[in-house]
Amino acid sequence: MKFFANLHNNPQAWLLLAFSALVFEGCALYFQYILNLEPCIMCIYQRVAIFGILFAGIIGFIGSDNIIARTLAFASWGLGAIWGLVIALEHVEMQTSSMSFLFSCEVVPNFPSWAPLHEWLPSIFAATGDCGKISWQFLGYSMPEWMIVVFATYSLIWLVVLASTLKVYKRL
Repeated sequence: MKFFANLHNNPQAWLLLAFSALVFEGCALYFQYILNLEPCIMCIYQRVAIFGILFAGIIGFIGSDNIIARTLAFASWGLGAIWGLVIALEHVEMQTSSMSFLFSCEVVPNFPSWAPLHEWLPSIFAATGDCGKISWQFLGYSMPEWMIVVFATYSLIWLVVLASTLKVYKRL
């Protein structure tokens, strides 16, 4: 337990978190620009969640000695992981539901007016695909199903670190 509780103080652990998210962002861009798979709005939202995890890792790496930076990084990690999981689950529901004709996805991302990412970086955040279309599978699972695995793993590790930290600090 102490190993997991001390991870938030370890800059290398934060760097590993950031690197893993960067790899997933790279994969997304590979699928988009090399394999020509157009991202839908749900894909873009999941991409934003991964960016949240990436930024959490960077903040945690830079500020691993600062409790405010670590807390911000930890909260960003949890928010990105859990929000991404929720979005991925909704995306799978859109693709697999017998009532999929009732689902429709937006054309323009619903970003806050103070951060229109799709206007600032359309090559990364513009949605051009259809949410209900399954255009790629690996081992019989679609992209959003794999993203459930990714976000569930991030969420599980976050929960283990959180529980371990709370348990260790409760003893002190």
